[in-house]
Amino acid sequence: MNPKRKQRLILVLFMVFGCALAVGFVLVALNENINLFYSPDQIAKGEAPQGAKIRAGGMVVEGSVKRDPDSLLVHFEITDYIAKVKVSYNGILPDLFAEGQGIVAMGRLNEQNRFVAEEVLAKHDENYMPPEVAEALKKSENAPHYKDKP
Repeated sequence: MNPKRKQRLILVLFMVFGCALAVGFVLVALNENINLFYSPDQIAKGEAPQGAKIRAGGMVVEGSVKRDPDSLLVHFEITDYIAKVKVSYNGILPDLFAEGQGIVAMGRLNEQNRFVAEEVLAKHDENYMPPEVAEALKKSENAPHYKDKP
């Protein structure tokens, strides 16, 4: 093989290797930053991965909010009217957070199947429901006023 061809072959191989490495880095970054939505029913069935960052949403169960008097720790349950999931959150809750309201929480599921939230988002007016939560509530036959909405 003449030296010029050998040099071109090495250059092409480096380019292919560099592109493969760049694609690998992009895929790893996307995989680490993805957070999928799971309903309380899916979490209760074990479909949600433990330890991975996910989003969970539903209605805050009436009478389930328990606040620690010495810290910002709050325990509550969310439901899609099929199953309930216990949630722990250490931080300041949004002003619109209330029992019976729809929320979406971002966090991780621990070994005890408790959702440890890093961020809690509440709906911003009475007509809005996060699309994922609305879809999960539509599937429930027990949802009081969401099963008839389109």
